[in-house]
Amino acid sequence: MRSVASKLLNGVLLVLGVTFISFLLMVWFGPDQTYTLIGKNASPGQIEDVRRQLGYDQPFWQRYGEYLRELATLDLGASNASGEPVRALLARTVPISLLLMMPGFLLGNLLGIALGLTAARHRGRWGDRAVTVLSVTAMSISFLVVIIAFQVLLSTPYGLDLFPVRGWQVDGFVSYLQYVTVPTLALVFVTVGYNTRFYRALFVEEYGKDHIRTARAFGAPERLILWKHVLKNSMVPIVTRIMFSIPLVVISGSLLIESYFGIPGIGQATFEAITSGDQPVLKAVVGLTAVVFVLIQTVTELLYRLLDPRVAR
Repeated sequence: MRSVASKLLNGVLLVLGVTFISFLLMVWFGPDQTYTLIGKNASPGQIEDVRRQLGYDQPFWQRYGEYLRELATLDLGASNASGEPVRALLARTVPISLLLMMPGFLLGNLLGIALGLTAARHRGRWGDRAVTVLSVTAMSISFLVVIIAFQVLLSTPYGLDLFPVRGWQVDGFVSYLQYVTVPTLALVFVTVGYNTRFYRALFVEEYGKDHIRTARAFGAPERLILWKHVLKNSMVPIVTRIMFSIPLVVISGSLLIESYFGIPGIGQATFEAITSGDQPVLKAVVGLTAVVFVLIQTVTELLYRLLDPRVAR
């Protein structure tokens, strides 16, 4: 119980720290929306009225307290650029990004685990060397180059021309597959190298432990060693990597993919907010991302206890 309370306290402190630093940077270094809204030839009275409406005339701590209240109540205001309520914008864009990114994220991790196991099991032999070459090759190619290559190969008359090159006109499962296939393949290609290198190192370390050598000495089948010892004992770091990668993939990974594929998800909305200085959207994305990290940390701790009872001791 004390451990759970400590984790929750650390989570609250993390949210406060992230939100405070991000809010401080946006206040002191972010764009001033006053002249964007009323132009440069406005009178002093008009400037004062707009700054009052935007809350710029309030003390810093009062504005920060208001920001925390908005996060706690999900009363996130409206976008300065479009006027759309931020909560409605998130409700519209986040599901699109999840539908877009999760297939590639899951496939990239599953393929990385499979290749990592293959390399670790055949360490120093041709299988290990082949997987290593594949990983290094995938890691050395720019994400942007991969996106353009898959677009040309699969979505233009210069290639197979099988899938839409841009957009997100999804109205069913078939159309979903049409629009998600190329981004998924690009994401898998880019992430599989990093995932494979991580999982290979993890499994090589596990294969080298005493209990694996003991199991082999007693004649345990290789399949039993793989499933009961190597994979089972590696689940805690696997779960950690997967769980803590989700917010990064959904936000930062979708930013590039959605921009180049013209998909209206949270990544593209964040990019547009950055370029236009749309502070209500930026504050909501940063603050809620910190909250999601804390929730994921809590869920991960619970999964640890299920996967390895020793963690609860």
